[in-house]
Formats: sequence, structure tokens, C-alpha cells
Amino acid sequence: MFETIKNTKEYCNSLTRYSRYKTREVYVGNIPCGGDNPIRIQSMTTTDTMNTKATVEQTIRMVESGCDYVRITAPSKLEAQNLSNIKAELRKRGYNVPLIADIHFTPNAAEIAAGIVEKVRINPGNYADRKRFQNIEYTNDDYAAKLGRIRQKFTPLVKVCKEYGTAMRIGTNHGSLSDRIMNRYGDTPLGMVESALEFVRICEDLDYRQIILSMKASNPQVMVKAYRLLIQKMEEEGMNYPLHLGVTEAGGGEDGRIKSALGIGTLLEDGLGDTVRVSLTEDPEFEAPVAVKLVNRYNNRTGHSFIKPIKDIPFNPFEYSKKYSIEISGIGGRNVPVVIADYSNRKLINPSDLEDFGYIYNASAGKWSMTDTAADFLYLGTQIIPFEFPVGLKVIYDYSIRENLKNSSKNFFLLNSGNYLAGRKELEGINLLSIDINSLSEKIIDKLKNDNKTILVLETKNLHGMAEQRRVYFELLNNHIDNPVILKRTYKGLSIDELMLYSSTDIGALLIDGFGDGVWIDVQGTITEDSTQLTDSNGRYIKQFVKNESKEKVVNRLLFGILQAARVRISKTEYIACPSCGRTLFDLQETTDMIRKKTEHLKGIKIAVMGCIVNGPGEMADADYGYVGSGVKKITLYRGKEIVKRNISANTAVETLIELIKKDNNWVDPKK
Repeated sequence: MFETIKNTKEYCNSLTRYSRYKTREVYVGNIPCGGDNPIRIQSMTTTDTMNTKATVEQTIRMVESGCDYVRITAPSKLEAQNLSNIKAELRKRGYNVPLIADIHFTPNAAEIAAGIVEKVRINPGNYADRKRFQNIEYTNDDYAAKLGRIRQKFTPLVKVCKEYGTAMRIGTNHGSLSDRIMNRYGDTPLGMVESALEFVRICEDLDYRQIILSMKASNPQVMVKAYRLLIQKMEEEGMNYPLHLGVTEAGGGEDGRIKSALGIGTLLEDGLGDTVRVSLTEDPEFEAPVAVKLVNRYNNRTGHSFIKPIKDIPFNPFEYSKKYSIEISGIGGRNVPVVIADYSNRKLINPSDLEDFGYIYNASAGKWSMTDTAADFLYLGTQIIPFEFPVGLKVIYDYSIRENLKNSSKNFFLLNSGNYLAGRKELEGINLLSIDINSLSEKIIDKLKNDNKTILVLETKNLHGMAEQRRVYFELLNNHIDNPVILKRTYKGLSIDELMLYSSTDIGALLIDGFGDGVWIDVQGTITEDSTQLTDSNGRYIKQFVKNESKEKVVNRLLFGILQAARVRISKTEYIACPSCGRTLFDLQETTDMIRKKTEHLKGIKIAVMGCIVNGPGEMADADYGYVGSGVKKITLYRGKEIVKRNISANTAVETLIELIKKDNNWVDPKK
């Protein structure tokens, strides 16, 4: 058994031994959440809630794809009332799946729904509270008075939930914090936590505890820190409510999966989470299989190899801060993390092979060009290549072939601990040292303390690998070793979805805590094609890159995607796209795909595509531009949080968005 959290930096049972954090059990219909129950899977319908047949049929597809719970939007009293018809038809067809009503702005709809479905979800940022982006100074008396008015509006819902045995999710979203919370706590994880706990305290005063909590954000850094802080704050107040995990507006396809895994997987690694929803801009029945793959990875995690416990955590898990490192040959210091391309398991024959890593050779001109996702280093193992590499691409060889290379002083060599400790003269210069928790001996530590020319490559074979690599980082911190560290993971026998989800979790979890000066993935063998059928737009893209692309190209793009999702290296346009629901006022998947095709070359620009006013402007958080549904086939465009054009036709809105980007001098023509 683990002791109750006492250290002010702790937020889970253990940072070195996998263990589920135990929360109270909350019944959602006949399927309990939290406690000793399995992690539950859920998703949300995208149909019009007034279309009973379509909603029922989509719900059935979601259940059969792996959903334990299904959420349905209820934006008004009419939709809330129609939940009874949907529920009756599902029961008639033999489906007893618990239903969740999704509520924004409308307390009366929530009260109706609470008497029909098994759970209601409210957002404290817009339920009896509002966001108008106003700067108001609240005195303590003003703040207390505002809370009193919220209590009056919220109490009737709590009473209905108590009467019918209905559960409630109090779900904070980063982008929809009320003005009151923003003015007191700022746009912070603490503000997110306090926004939810204010409502929880009202529930507890009314002796109601059938509560599940969530802290969603489109930025995984913010999302992870908020959940950790929530655990700590609940512990301080004697609470232990179940956690609903999700990265909101993650987008679709590859990017959506990477971002979701990075946020959700990081928390699952530390044993946090009782129910999961992966939010993709795809049909909802394609979300559950992704969530299932994330969750099932931890079914047998408790038997991992022993990792020495840590008494004092040498970093702040509630705030992002990049670990200080010295700079060695462009790695570490203030540089963005580098990408290592691994070509050691495949023969590199022609210059065209380097296209897998973003280097394009023009044979007629004899010149190289590079893309925004060009790898920084190329690991060749024992291969010796018969052609000249592009200037700027650094090559790493195994130490064993050093003597076979003519210009060995210009290259980098990968050493093991034996090579390193031998200390021979030919080791002088820049080298990479492969280490893991077992090879990090006192002798290695002592030598590293006086070595400013060696880059560390941190590996692991532990089933609980992220925690083991993090533990090595703690050892480096405690010994004041500031050498740059490359995070390396090796995988074998995975499908494309598994590779994407697992590596995003393993590497991304360390990156968002400020660890890692570079990334490296070694895939041994082949990547198998995932059996899950995906959507026509983004899904087709994922299926194709297994068949038509080399695994080296897949891995290179994956590494840049992980760095982007962790917000530590930006190499492309970022899309913050909601997953669609019954409130959506246009075809979200089609529109997002259209915008992506026209703007994907705008490196560093963040574009939000939101289906309705509920998810914009607040949910867009830190987007540069927003494309928000404001009526049937009507779009409102935003620059940041400022409305630029209202209610323009959806037929011309994409081109108008491009005109806005050009007006701001943020447009560049795509390369031909």
C-alpha cells in the first residue's frame, strides 16, 4: 500500500512504481467509474440530438467500437427532452449504455436532462457564469457575492441529480474560464482547478458526491499540469473524485492521435485517470479504438522491473521549466531539441534515400535543399556511405568503426560505458554516450561531472520505461550533471497506431516536463498496418503511410509531430479543431481538411476550427486565427480572441481567412 500524498510536489502514488491512483467509486448508470474499476472509455455523438434515429444509430456504432459511456449534446430544453426518446429507443434495441448529457449555458436544460440520463456534464466556465473577456477587479466581497449567485443557479441541478441518482461531470476547459476566474487566477492550471472546485464545494455542502472531474486543454502541457494540481488540491481538501482524461480540440489524423497520447498517456503513466475520451475531428466511432489502445497498455504494467524510489522530487511537476543543459555542438543550451534519424538497419545507397529525412538532392545542379522537418543527425551504425552528405547534416557512427573512417574527427561516435570509461586518447572530441539506469554507475557520474564534450543518449528496456528514464534524469539533476540528453526509445512488433501512441506517450511525457535535448526512435523490424478502419479524410492518410512510405520516413515525421505537440519545437502549422457534436453548424471534417490543404505550409501559425460558439472563442485558447460556426452556413473569423468578421458565408470563409492571414503579413506562398 502507498501512503497518502504528503510531499508538496507529489501528485500520484509513486513516480517510480506503477500504481493506479485510487479514487472514490461513482456510478454512471450500471457502470461504475473510479475505485477499483477498469478505466472506462467514452465518446460523444456528432448528430443532431433532435434526430432520434441518427443519434441512436451512431450511439450503437460507438458502443460496438468500445465505448462504455456515450455523451450527447443538449444545448436547449428541446434537445434535453428528446434524450428520453433516444434512451427509450436504445433500450428497445437492447443497448443499456449509460448516456451523458453535455450542457453549456442552459441550467434549465441540465435539470431536465438530469431526470432522464445517467450523467450530466457541465462546464463551470459557462454554467451560471460567463466569459466576455472583461477585466474586472473583484473585491473579496464581490467575489463572494458572485459565488452566491452561482450557488443559487447551480443548486436546483444538484437536487435533481440527488433525486434521480444521476452522476455529474464538472468539466473545466482551459479556453472557457470565466472572467471572474481569469481576473483572480489568470489563464493558469490553478485557475482551471479552482473553477471546478468551487462547484465541487457547493455539491459537498449539499451532500452530493457523485462527481467526476476533468481539466481539458488543447495544449497538453497545460492539461497535464492542471490534472496534477487538481490531485494535490483534492488531497488537501480530503477529496478523491474520479478523473475524466482528455485533450480537447486535438484535431484529426496523425496530429490528433499524437497530441491526445501525449496528454492522456502522460497521466496514465503515473496511474491517473478513471475514464478517457480521445477527441478527434473524425466520426466518433473512430475515437474509442484509439482510447482502448492507450488504456490497455497498462493492463500488465505493475510487473515492471524495480526502479529505485525517489525521496525528493528535483523539479516542479506543476509548472513547465526546461532543464538547464550546456550546449554541445548545437545540442542543448537554448537550442530546440534535435531529431536523430536512424538508418542503421537499412542500406543507404543513393542521395535520394535522404528524402526520408527531409533532404532533397538535385542531381543536375549537384545541390541539396531541406524541408522544415529535416533531421539534424543521421545514425548509420557501422555503414560507410559512398557519397557526400549535405552540409549541416551531422552523422553518428558506432565507435567500433572509427578507425575505418578517413575523416573521423568530423563525425560523431556512439560509445558504450566501457568505451567511455577506458578514456583512451582517440575518444577526445565530441561523442555520444549510451546510458541507461543500470550503466549509470558512480564512475560514469564522476567522469561526467568534469566532461563538457559528451552528449548522453538515454535508453531503457523497462516495461515502465518513461518512469525509469525520468528517474535517471533525477539522478543527473541531483549530481549537477548538465550534459545534453537525447531521449531514445526502441520498439518492435507494433502497429502504426501503437507506435504513434506509445512513442508520443513515452517521449512526450518527458518533454513536457522539460526533459530532453533531442529525440530518437529505433523501430526494429517492420511497422504493421493497424486493423482499425479510419475516416475517409485524415484516416486515409494514416493508412497510406504504412503501405507507401518507408518506416524511416514515418518515424521522422512522428518525431517532429511529438516535438510540436509538446510545444518544444514548431515545424509546421498547428490546427486546434474540435471533434464536432450536435451543435456543429458545418461539416467540420471536410472544412478542417480544406483549411489544412491551403495553409499547412505556414510554419508556426496556429489555426482553430470550431463548430459553434460554445467552442469558440474561449476554447481556441492561444490560436492565432479562429474559424467559428456562428449560424447555419455562417462563419465568424477571429484574430486571436478578437472578432474580425461576423456571419460571413461558409462558401467564401476559407478564402476570407487566407486574406486575413495575408493582411497580417503572416502568409508565405507554398513551395512548388
